[in-house]
Amino acid sequence: MSTKLSTLPVVRSSITTTITQYLRTCRPHSWFPPARRRLLLQPLRRNPPWVAARSFSASQFRKLADVDDAFDPRQQDRESDEVDVCIVGGGPAGLSAAIRLKQLAKEAGNEEFRVIVLEKAGELGDHIVSGNVIEPSAVNELLPDWKDPENPSRFENATPATHDKMRFLTKNGSIPIPAPPQMNNHGNYIISLNQFSKWLGERAEEVGVEIYPGFAASEILYRPADGSVMGVATNDQGVARDGRPKPSFERGMEFHARITLFGEGCHGSLAKQIIRKFDLRRDSQPQTYALGLKEVWEVKSENFRKGEVVHSMGYPLPSNTYGGGWMYHFGDNLVSLGLVVGLDYPNPWLSPYGEFQKLKQHPLYKSVIQGGKCISYGARALNEGGFQSIPKCAFPGGALIGDTAGFLNVPKIKGTHTAMRSGMLAAKATWDALSENQDPASTIFLYDYEDALRESSIWKELKEVRNMRPSFHSPLGLYGGILYSGLEAYLFRGKTPWTLKHKGRDHEQTEHADQMPKIEYGKPDGEISFDILTSVSRTGTNHEEDQPCHLQVEDWEAHAKEMWPKFKGVENRFCPAGVYEYVEDEGKDVGVRFQINAQNCIHCKTCDIKVPNQGINWQTPQGGEGP
Repeated sequence: MSTKLSTLPVVRSSITTTITQYLRTCRPHSWFPPARRRLLLQPLRRNPPWVAARSFSASQFRKLADVDDAFDPRQQDRESDEVDVCIVGGGPAGLSAAIRLKQLAKEAGNEEFRVIVLEKAGELGDHIVSGNVIEPSAVNELLPDWKDPENPSRFENATPATHDKMRFLTKNGSIPIPAPPQMNNHGNYIISLNQFSKWLGERAEEVGVEIYPGFAASEILYRPADGSVMGVATNDQGVARDGRPKPSFERGMEFHARITLFGEGCHGSLAKQIIRKFDLRRDSQPQTYALGLKEVWEVKSENFRKGEVVHSMGYPLPSNTYGGGWMYHFGDNLVSLGLVVGLDYPNPWLSPYGEFQKLKQHPLYKSVIQGGKCISYGARALNEGGFQSIPKCAFPGGALIGDTAGFLNVPKIKGTHTAMRSGMLAAKATWDALSENQDPASTIFLYDYEDALRESSIWKELKEVRNMRPSFHSPLGLYGGILYSGLEAYLFRGKTPWTLKHKGRDHEQTEHADQMPKIEYGKPDGEISFDILTSVSRTGTNHEEDQPCHLQVEDWEAHAKEMWPKFKGVENRFCPAGVYEYVEDEGKDVGVRFQINAQNCIHCKTCDIKVPNQGINWQTPQGGEGP
């Protein structure tokens, strides 16, 4: 292969066309395993040979450019690849779908069936944030030997959950309260979801899935004939902040597929478009979200209780704000701890990051982490709408899977098993549909996926707990929600004839700053609590500064004029990464200037959800960037 590549011409279009054609020629004969196929494509994006060779013909390029100064390389046609199934997102849902598809193809003797996974992170798992206790039902079905000591490829980093604690916190104390049966963790495992996703990726490649990390799908492709989804395109690389192509410019690539599965996680940038285009929420309530903030600590051995699972409610959150904390002891002296804050909170002065720092100072948490070392930080939005917020999941040409569809079980505080199972169900429906209809020009609709979801354990367990989360919107707030949830857990068990509604969309719940009490947060001590930029440094996030801002605000000055007088900088407080600022500027009408530090972004997507005027649109940056 290296001899072939050395003879390719230097002109960009010739190189990519030749390689793409070469890959297609080789594909039927299975000359390249998935890992090799990935390696062939990635160097072209990271170190394109036409850029390296540019110095040999620079004067010719300048001369040609003078002929047509309006030439824009972004108008070039994109290279494309034809696959059977394209999966957007390399999380548990996407990887489970990919593995199951290849298992079914192998059972049918179809070794040429192509399944690809596009992941915007530089490596699988890099954008996964979860303090995770996994219920193993789905992975037991997908990979029965996942923990078998005889399996050399087993997952080795699972800590059995040994005992549970549930506490209601006051400012300085904690009151034991009974945990609902849904939170019983007997038989479950504490894991790093980052490590688990990497491991799933290895298993996927073993069965022939093609995985392309660093490929950020940024555009949905539609069939001109009927408007159905025909695949996705990755974003262009090497575009300057002003939108002009730089010398390193690379056109994105199109991936055409008969079925495209979207497993982007919570509030995916492409899933938002799909839901709007096909009106997938026409029969469901609006989704409601939370922000989860997490740290991993290495603690003193005397403070470590392997397998212990702790959850808390109450302090530091006010009674009109849904949320709670967790602390999981796993691995070797490692503790995952964090705080989940419902994004339907009303007070714009509240800072989820500030509340998290307060939580760590509580004796329940401080007694464990004091004297230890914080080794990582992350934050991510998560779905909390549950059963009544599940959209239609199938559409012409594809489907939504995992947290993209909203399958998190909030009272159970688990979603990995439902995400994986939804991916497996979508895989089976996809395989059956493609087997029955082998006409490549026809559009596939996954009717069986919608039916399978309704007959699955996902539907059953989410329906049983559907009224717990919205019960916290009663006039009794937190205490009324706890009381009603107890009745649901122990008495009603989801069999009530009513379904409670969510209050509305999260951004609509934000009150004006002058109508709510101001909250002041103390200075971090640098040992237990930290300033926000110190925490951001622990995420490893990285974005090239000279690129279009992926946090899209149409008019920064107009945004400040609209938002500052009413909410006094709510963006600065809800963002857990210090991305948004209002800087004093006497030259501005409102006395401040709105500023976006996009390079700090840790991809939590809270801004897209919580900003009251819905004026921030989160889009994927260049592939491979972020935390």
